Amino acid sequence: MDSVSDYYSATQLRADRWSALRESVTSLCRETHAKKAAALKARIDELFSSLALIEPYWAFPGMTAFDHMRRQFEHGNYEDLAFTTNRVKRALTTGAYRRRSIPLDRETSDDEEHNDEAMLSPEARAMARPYFEVLIVDNVNDQQERWLKSNVARMRRPEDPFHYEAVVVPSLEDALIAVLFNHNIQAIVVRPGLVLKSNNDNEILAKYIRNASDGDDINTMLPEDYGPELCRLIARVRPELDAYLVTERSVEDIAGLDLGICRRVFYNQEDFMELHLNILRGVAARNKTPFFTALVEYSKQPTGVFHAMPISRGKSITRSHWIQDMGAFYGPNIFLAETSATSGGLDSLLEPQGPIKEAQELASRAFGSKQTFFATNGTSTCNKIVVQAVVRPGDIVLVDRDCHKSHHYGMVLAGAEVVYLDSYPLNEYSMYGAVPLKEIKHQLLALKAAGKLDRVRMLLLTNCTFDGLVYNVERVMEECLAIKPDLVFLWDEAWFAFARFSPTYRQRTGMRTANNLRKRLRTEDHKRDYELQQLELEGASDETLVNTRLIAPPDARIRVYATQSTHKTLTSLRQGSMIHVNDQDFKGEVEQSFHEAYMTHTSTSPNYQIIASLDVGRRQVELEGFEFVQRQIEAAMSMRKAISSHPMLQKYFKVLTAGDMIPEHHRQSGVSSYFDNDQGWTDIWDCWEQDDFVLDATRVTLAVGGTGWDGDTFKTQILMDKYGIQINKTSRNTVLFMTNIGTTRSSVAYLIEVLVEIANELDDLLDDASQMERRSFDRRVKNLTENYPPLPDFSRFHDAFRPDNITPEGDIRTAYYLSYKESNCDYLELDGSLQEALDAGDEVVSAGFIIPYPPGFPILVPGQVVSKEILSFMRALDVSEIHGYRADLGLRVFTADALDSLQNPQKLKPAAE
Repeated sequence: MDSVSDYYSATQLRADRWSALRESVTSLCRETHAKKAAALKARIDELFSSLALIEPYWAFPGMTAFDHMRRQFEHGNYEDLAFTTNRVKRALTTGAYRRRSIPLDRETSDDEEHNDEAMLSPEARAMARPYFEVLIVDNVNDQQERWLKSNVARMRRPEDPFHYEAVVVPSLEDALIAVLFNHNIQAIVVRPGLVLKSNNDNEILAKYIRNASDGDDINTMLPEDYGPELCRLIARVRPELDAYLVTERSVEDIAGLDLGICRRVFYNQEDFMELHLNILRGVAARNKTPFFTALVEYSKQPTGVFHAMPISRGKSITRSHWIQDMGAFYGPNIFLAETSATSGGLDSLLEPQGPIKEAQELASRAFGSKQTFFATNGTSTCNKIVVQAVVRPGDIVLVDRDCHKSHHYGMVLAGAEVVYLDSYPLNEYSMYGAVPLKEIKHQLLALKAAGKLDRVRMLLLTNCTFDGLVYNVERVMEECLAIKPDLVFLWDEAWFAFARFSPTYRQRTGMRTANNLRKRLRTEDHKRDYELQQLELEGASDETLVNTRLIAPPDARIRVYATQSTHKTLTSLRQGSMIHVNDQDFKGEVEQSFHEAYMTHTSTSPNYQIIASLDVGRRQVELEGFEFVQRQIEAAMSMRKAISSHPMLQKYFKVLTAGDMIPEHHRQSGVSSYFDNDQGWTDIWDCWEQDDFVLDATRVTLAVGGTGWDGDTFKTQILMDKYGIQINKTSRNTVLFMTNIGTTRSSVAYLIEVLVEIANELDDLLDDASQMERRSFDRRVKNLTENYPPLPDFSRFHDAFRPDNITPEGDIRTAYYLSYKESNCDYLELDGSLQEALDAGDEVVSAGFIIPYPPGFPILVPGQVVSKEILSFMRALDVSEIHGYRADLGLRVFTADALDSLQNPQKLKPAAE
């Protein structure tokens, strides 16, 4: 049997164990050879033992049914066991147990094909009552457990909007395992009889306990604190859940405790109906979608349309003789719900007072912000809104140089003076990593020494990057606040919205970190630690400060913004995005300017379908985000394992590991790979807790240089054109596969099949190749894997756009608009006049943004001096797109007269001339 270490998650382990049990029992029924039958029996016994550690945490099939199946096996009833295991596995795979009771014996079995979940129409599934499970934590015997479950079951009524089953576990440790293991759990009832320790002893279960407790020593707790402590611990790992505490302690004792996710305390009573109603109400609060519901109701109303949008109610389509195919393709509902009206139960996105406002408040709760705002035209707009709202002309902003282009344009609009921060380069793969914290601190301290710290407004970083590099958000924020206590942080989490719903990933999100810091900075322990460090660092040099882990002052202001492309990683129509705010000074300082920036960039005719999808997407992640993100990570981990361990694929491909993408001195945990062929899976919690940077496991970067194809060719001509596999990120010699909450194990299997087929075809091709063809292939491989152009750092802004030569900030707005006058610009050819100018020692200054795709970030911005390294990189690029560069004319640069006129204002001529 496979080792537990062969599996990234217990959910995947459980699914495969049930599959293996079904196959083994089916084989045993047919086996006539005694020796083979004995081997099958031994394997079945092992599988039952393995599942016995897992099944107590799930309501289906339940331990009663599971124990019955073991007795069937022990008594030799193999045919009955085969029938039962097949029903269980089928129900688990299709999710049928969520919709109806699944009989597990032949006598009461229904027509399986007729009731198969997979055969239900979407409409039928939508009408069914959603299913979830309630975890009851109490150390009871079998008879008491049956009594508890029967009392819970008796409370259920036909009119209830949801259906649930109960799972009973005895201990605090078992409860932590259950909520991290069983994604069906939506509520926890903590009763006074619970104990501390679990009777289960298993490596994968021990891992869950260690991660959930977050380093706290739960063994030192008093028994009367087990219940409240459990509520607090669950809040760390699954804050979206509801907990209900049944206690014998007095109101006074409970009042001062941190009860985490506890919604209500019941004092020493067995009022099951009240508990039942509270459980339903708690789930209903997360299931609520105010705007989607309002839009559905609006679509049902008979109306006369005398406003804009002929397509509203579908009239312009149903009356048409030529575009009926559009109506047939989309169906009627999308047109019935299309309107520009803000009345009739709907709302205005620009001034929300009704269901949109409520939907945004629910999103704020779900993502842990203080305020959340919807956007219907993408995160590019969200970024510009935040920058324009917070940054004033002349403010200094520290910006990740290889961030999304919307941030660079946002700096132009806001009139910021930009300090570009260099990420560490990954030259071998033609991509940048992330900005080291020491680089950020160095720039802040230099600005402080120059007397400019009061003008420093914001730090803007991408978390996580397109390639999956994630910052240690809490450490970055705390150390920067130690230098600039009111610094504003904008975390571009365009690709990271899903992270909120993974216990491992959540700790590195902007909103979670903001909430943690707000609490921690108020504690006496933090105040004492800060005062002690200030004494130690009195008179310290900047070099010492850069190399010291700084502690933020207790009075630091927590000012955090996060922009997220909901449509990229969660369920939303394209361009559906959110802005999350956790700014202590928002209402006093930013709210009005934010409103104006929001009005500036938001359409007066926002797409209601996008807003409704944001509302529904929030509902989904609050109820099943944990499950979907867990499966997403599982799919990516399976992909990593399959490619890394396949001998044929190893010849031409390499999955880039954390060790490949993060320098060793930034990996304090020592973890270099999430999967090792010899040792199995690494517990990624350790590196996500400690390291300066971590690699998002859901992004699998595959080095393809060994195939002789560059990344863009491999993407378009091989994956997309030949096999229909879609990706959207490449570098010179890599392609990026991103799993999402919709990725299935079948999709992963198809990708592996394709890669194996490509590898086999390459083998055949090289086997038949002539000497010259083989030499050509080897040359292409060497060019892609050894002869790579070094990535250039940001050079500098030209002196015409800098206030002084002391610190590096530059006025990107002036440079941007200077290029609007054609006479201020000229064009230089890369291999001709540009090279000659640099050789002659002339300063060449870019007049615009130059963005090669890939990699997709600006290598030149307006006002930036062109260095020899940048020119060498541009000449070595073998990509089809370089945005901002005219192949027929060359690179657009400023003339010497234009630059001179800025440095000598008296030479400026009237615009009319």
